[in-house]
Amino acid sequence: MNKIYPSAAKALEGIVKDGQLLAVGGFGLCGIPEALIDALKDSGAKNLTAISNNAGVDGFGLGKLLETRQIKKMISSYVGENKEFERQYLAGELELEFTPQGTLAEKLRAGGAGIPAFFTKTGVGTIVAEGKELREFDGETYVMERALVPDVALVKAHRADKSGNLQFRYTARNFNPAAAMAGKVCVVEVEEIVETGAIAPDQVHLPGIYVHRIVLNATPEKRIEKRTITPKEGV
Repeated sequence: MNKIYPSAAKALEGIVKDGQLLAVGGFGLCGIPEALIDALKDSGAKNLTAISNNAGVDGFGLGKLLETRQIKKMISSYVGENKEFERQYLAGELELEFTPQGTLAEKLRAGGAGIPAFFTKTGVGTIVAEGKELREFDGETYVMERALVPDVALVKAHRADKSGNLQFRYTARNFNPAAAMAGKVCVVEVEEIVETGAIAPDQVHLPGIYVHRIVLNATPEKRIEKRTITPKEGV
């Protein structure tokens, strides 16, 4: 089966629809599928629920979909870098399900492993636990969290072979493998495509069984989220 598509738009064709639950890999702006996000924006799909560690920044990453009002709800851990997110949320225009970062990662991992729910101490006694089942284990209270199984996962990897086996690069690995495993359909944006077998088995970070479609983006922008410089004395 050919998993390689000629463009990000073609890779999303026929699988992206209004009202879907989507998982988008990345941490801040590190390891985000830039071309796939742009293609999702151009698709016009709306009323989306997006699972992502955060919502990018104004004008980049998922921030582009907030500007076009295509996202109705975010399931995320951190939203502090996006002014439009703040504006929409405080105005009641955007739903938000705050999820502790480790819990969010586990919700995706559990979804990919076929585990419907799990118990964690994180969030007990806070608004995170409101409306959720609590249970006691060994004298400690835990909150039950449901797994996440998105309709589509949009993922960024560094390299793929033609069978979809993936390599991630450094911290860009972040939420991408968990998102890929959880999605019913997984679309991956990569910087390099090689022949099947060119990646040594021990170097495969995610097997191709989880990957349905691949698109090449050899020159992503890789924008830095926040640049800070410490002046050196005597310079």
